[in-house]
Amino acid sequence: MRTVEELEHKLAEPSPALVQEMKSLEGDIMLLGVGGKMGPSLAKLAINAIRESGVGRKVYGVSRFSEQGLKEELESFGVETIACDLLNDEQLQKLPDVKNVVYMAGTKFGTTGREYFTWAMNAYLPGRVAEKFRHSRIVVFSTGNVYPLTPVLQGGASESTAPSPAGEYGQSCLGRERVFEHFSHQYGTPVLIYRLNYAIDLRYGVLLEIAKSVKEGRPIDVSMGHFNCIWQGDANEIALRSLLRCKQGAEVLNVTGPETVSIRYAAAELAKRLGTEAVFTGQEADTALLSNASKCMQLFGYPRVSLLQMIDWVADWVLHEGKMINKPTHFQEREGKF
Repeated sequence: MRTVEELEHKLAEPSPALVQEMKSLEGDIMLLGVGGKMGPSLAKLAINAIRESGVGRKVYGVSRFSEQGLKEELESFGVETIACDLLNDEQLQKLPDVKNVVYMAGTKFGTTGREYFTWAMNAYLPGRVAEKFRHSRIVVFSTGNVYPLTPVLQGGASESTAPSPAGEYGQSCLGRERVFEHFSHQYGTPVLIYRLNYAIDLRYGVLLEIAKSVKEGRPIDVSMGHFNCIWQGDANEIALRSLLRCKQGAEVLNVTGPETVSIRYAAAELAKRLGTEAVFTGQEADTALLSNASKCMQLFGYPRVSLLQMIDWVADWVLHEGKMINKPTHFQEREGKF
């Protein structure tokens, strides 16, 4: 893949399993926060899966649409867009009622110094949305940042690991989960908490950040020596298929790839493809922010895009100076300060 158009096409390819499940999913789909990094490709994937399934479903994309041209792009693909500030309760209440909601709204970067806004977006707004859509099924995007750092040899935090987030971002995300969980119990709303850690495509993500450092000869800090990642197309597919796995009381699901990936390994593999050497600094800690995705693999199978395929694609993208999104993951952060 050399162009954004080729990348977007790849991200929006539904699997036969997703197409089949769309046939049994009742009602329209609404994506709240469609303007983020994953939202546009998720909307397009949903449209393609619906078209291939032969059923009549609408896909609504809700966002403030601050990015120029995105609203028109999604509309041309078949998404019904609604410009809405979700924190404006009058605008929120005017949204159409739908059977299926994917809740992607939230904030991470810029938390430090604006903690009040982070908590409003990540913990207050979920209550308003849960009230509004109490008769829907809701997949709630969350994060592996709700977990503590765990021993690398342990294989990552599972869904049964007690949350213990470091920093106000992770704390506010746990607040989001608990609020949706509360209303799921109160109203019987089927909910799935989707703990993602980390999605990548070729324009952003952990592998791209490592590849850029390798290419530019910058030392790579290995203190946070291990990570998880998953191709964004696979993560989007899991989000849509999770609509049929929502449960009263809130089901929890870790979403990531199957490997515990070494920073040194990923950097060395990228360096081979980039024709250079990786430079490192620091020493790996015994713990890292890791998620165990065994349950996810059991439900949905292994991702269609492998780790080595992602490394191949990212290296080629960097070599040919593909378009990048300047939204670093801060995957090295061990104190939860974003």
